[in-house]
Amino acid sequence: MLYEKNIFQKDYKKVDMRFALAYPNIYRTAMSSLGYNLLYNLINEREDTWCERIIYPSIKSLESNTPGKYFDIISFSLQFEEDYFNVLEMLKEAEIPLRRKDRGDEYPLIIAGGPCATANPLPMSDFIDIFIIGEGENSINEFLNVYKDSPDRNLERYLDIDGIYIPEFDNETKITLVDNMNETYHITQPVLSKSDDEDYQSVFNNTIMLNVSRGCTRGCRFCMAGYLYRPARETDWKNLIDIAIENRKNSGLNKVTLIGAAVSDYSDLDKLIDGLEKEGFQISTPSLRIESITMETLTTLKKSGLKTITLAPESIARLRKVVNKEILEKQIFTVIKNAVELDFNIKLYFLIGIPGESDEDIHELCEYMKKIAHMHKNPKRVKFSINPVIPKPHTPLQWECYDFKDIKRKTRYIQKEMKNYNIKCESPKKGLIQYILSCGDRGISTIIEKSLEKQPTLKEWREITPKYDLDEKLPWSNIDVGVNERFLKIEHRRLKNLKQTPWCETSPCYNCGACEKVLLEKN
Repeated sequence: MLYEKNIFQKDYKKVDMRFALAYPNIYRTAMSSLGYNLLYNLINEREDTWCERIIYPSIKSLESNTPGKYFDIISFSLQFEEDYFNVLEMLKEAEIPLRRKDRGDEYPLIIAGGPCATANPLPMSDFIDIFIIGEGENSINEFLNVYKDSPDRNLERYLDIDGIYIPEFDNETKITLVDNMNETYHITQPVLSKSDDEDYQSVFNNTIMLNVSRGCTRGCRFCMAGYLYRPARETDWKNLIDIAIENRKNSGLNKVTLIGAAVSDYSDLDKLIDGLEKEGFQISTPSLRIESITMETLTTLKKSGLKTITLAPESIARLRKVVNKEILEKQIFTVIKNAVELDFNIKLYFLIGIPGESDEDIHELCEYMKKIAHMHKNPKRVKFSINPVIPKPHTPLQWECYDFKDIKRKTRYIQKEMKNYNIKCESPKKGLIQYILSCGDRGISTIIEKSLEKQPTLKEWREITPKYDLDEKLPWSNIDVGVNERFLKIEHRRLKNLKQTPWCETSPCYNCGACEKVLLEKN
């Protein structure tokens, strides 16, 4: 049984547009997404629109139990590539034709946004009418205004909106991003939920999600978000405290989760945490960047009730250079030592399949993890998550391939070597599928659609594994995310030579293109 508070209920006869915000994953995941929650509140502030949520596996809205096919617009949030299969399942169950060419004016307009839609809309472009490229707050109201004026399937009129990609025209488009975090929309009335079913308890269940920052310019070469959402932008710490207090008035919640691409890089983190603590808030954060963590920060987080610290060393020292994450060993072990002293549980993320990685490196990685585990008085309280590197669009790794056999062999070795430790390894096959869905072109729509009827074999997936040369045109080349290809090619060359590109916050500008783009938009 699910009980919710602070949801929007409107009279459908008094609105011009009914908008379904669809999430192709379970409630627990959907309501943990700050972007999903933000758009729900933002769109519902319009008197002419009722935004309702449809969350997988349901095809009916939570607010009014209305089937998806009766909405004017269905907007899918594409946060994870594996959710593409659920998108098609939801369309099919809603009795909406899967392919856009088969849909007439009697069906809802199908749109999509989110990081996967922004990075490479091609794999889903036969199913989606319009993609919103970038941060949705910037364009959603203009989009709805255009729809309201003429709600038919003449999509050409949307081409004048910034950040819109329409597969029918395969148009060139530029990402649109929020410029000023203090002036953008922040949630002050969060949806509250209560259920005895774990699937209906979000990761940040009944906490105030504070949008501390967006974008990260550390330049980790495997991180798609770090290239899509440049430059880094911050909300003023005093403003964040005011937003938290307003949330508490409207919800009664007293726990805050700090949300951002690199929360521990936030310039006034200690002031923010101290200020929130003085206002009586409990504070948590999904993850912290090792280089930025101080003992003071850890101590304050411990006092506020945080029990687990999540860190991402990624790999051993040599391979961290490849992915441009050269954290000093001293920093890593100091943070872990301090976390152990404060009696935190510790979760660490590591990568395998980094370009140039050898079997000796994997053996060294296992010894490295064992050493970390034994820093804790109870090694089982140190949890390791091992994930294959997935080359992503708009990153220096976009010209690399996914070597399934190599990943599978290394995963088996780690599982055997670390069997007595608290470790979880991601499936190599799942990694392969994610890579194909990330970097595939329009042609992979066939296998996505086929999956509705029959699970494709590993052989079928391996036969369509993409691989791109440095000089060929990439499927996502019409999507301009600000970072230019020249910069990405330089970074690709540097990773081969183990060369670091220091954090641009403390170094001269590298002319990646992102800041120049934002400057142009300001003017």
